[in-house]
Amino acid sequence: MERTHLLTSFQDFGLAEPISRALKEENYLTPTPIQAQTIPLALTGRDVVGIAQTGTGKTAAFALPILHRILENRIRPQPKSCRVLVLSPTRELSGQILDSFNAYGRHIRLTSALAIGGVPMGRQVRSIMQGVEVMVATPGRLLDLVQSNGLKLGQVEFLVLDEADRMLDMGFINDIRKIVGKLPIKRQTLFFSATMPKDIAELAEAMLRDPARVAVTPVASTVERITQRIIQVDHSNKPAFLAQLLKQEPVDRALVFTRTKHGADKVVKGLARAGISADAIHGNKSQNHRERVLAAFRAGDIRTLVATDIAARGIDVDGISHVVNFDLPNVPETYVHRIGRTARAGAEGVAISLIAGAEEMGYLRDIEKLIRIVLPREDRRTPGHRDAAPAPAQHHRGGRPAPRVHAARVNDAAPGSKGPRRGRRSGGNNGVPPTNRHEANRQEPHRASPQGGGKAEGMQGVAFLHRESRPNTKPNRTQRPR
Repeated sequence: MERTHLLTSFQDFGLAEPISRALKEENYLTPTPIQAQTIPLALTGRDVVGIAQTGTGKTAAFALPILHRILENRIRPQPKSCRVLVLSPTRELSGQILDSFNAYGRHIRLTSALAIGGVPMGRQVRSIMQGVEVMVATPGRLLDLVQSNGLKLGQVEFLVLDEADRMLDMGFINDIRKIVGKLPIKRQTLFFSATMPKDIAELAEAMLRDPARVAVTPVASTVERITQRIIQVDHSNKPAFLAQLLKQEPVDRALVFTRTKHGADKVVKGLARAGISADAIHGNKSQNHRERVLAAFRAGDIRTLVATDIAARGIDVDGISHVVNFDLPNVPETYVHRIGRTARAGAEGVAISLIAGAEEMGYLRDIEKLIRIVLPREDRRTPGHRDAAPAPAQHHRGGRPAPRVHAARVNDAAPGSKGPRRGRRSGGNNGVPPTNRHEANRQEPHRASPQGGGKAEGMQGVAFLHRESRPNTKPNRTQRPR
């Protein structure tokens, strides 16, 4: 890992005066660890690999040095081109990144554009006709623009990949390789990921030149200010118990996670019947709806937001007092990402997980192995309907945790294929690549529900036809989901 002298103030970085002025207006005083380590390295022009979770300040870590370097050599972009290309996995995250660039660059008349699915492409083509300095995009829509001759990548000087592991999970790794193949060899690349699986490490090695490596907040850590609770309930009682919980808890803003899009909509309807106002965001919602709901959630007009993991990627909202796992995730690292949505900016938070059945107890044991904590349990099940007591989690006081056991995931069958393909552990390009280039249909690939209930997260409903899988009474927990 690259070791640098950590600076304690944004003024110590020597950023251009217009950028420093914008930071003061944004009340940016003390850099976060990822910012303190990354900004000095990026200012020198070095490639950087950063391992950091969502919410650690990655956007400023790459945006500030890039804006400074743009000002050092301010040239007009060529038509249909950009100087800075930022790739991110979701529409929401892309929009937030662009907002940050525009905020930090408000005094330098920055030209920028956003390329995401779910909105007409013609408008995006017109926005880059004269060329822009900063382009933030999701991979599928970017390729659409390139293939339609609406965008040229030969002038890119700075490339940023944010949330690289999530892009791998969503099936974008082949698209990323295609995009990188069209970029100039001489460029600065900043590469960020919350985790570093084998495929991501290989991608970074192929893309970067002698990169500096920085890392903060290991994925196995959980914020100390978060109170974590496990409540065992009957599966049929989950909706009523959630409504009761939201009425009893001192909720400022609550973010409720479900595993599927269908499940998110069912939770919203159940809460409405209980007299609790809530709304949902997921892949089947239009981009306008998602933006409108997120704005209302930030403003406090909506106190309860129900989301799937992929749609929630990029939600950066202060004041989330509670995170509720209505469905426990089947990937342990996802649990850490979810609960990290609360307890931000020095605040405290509560993370509550509703557990029903042996399958979710298995997921819980995987999570406890990862975070090396036995979480306190409350049993609210109906007597006579209790599951068999789970085996105690094994923990190691020193060294590495016990090996994790994961549920298998079945990828969607490609159109015209005879059936689904089972992804390998690495989850790279061995799975079925998405075939529809339109970002609205490929941004969030279908994920089979471990319980087979409802449409799984990510499908837009028009790109593929699929059969809902039947419940697997003996779930295969030998493969890690891609």
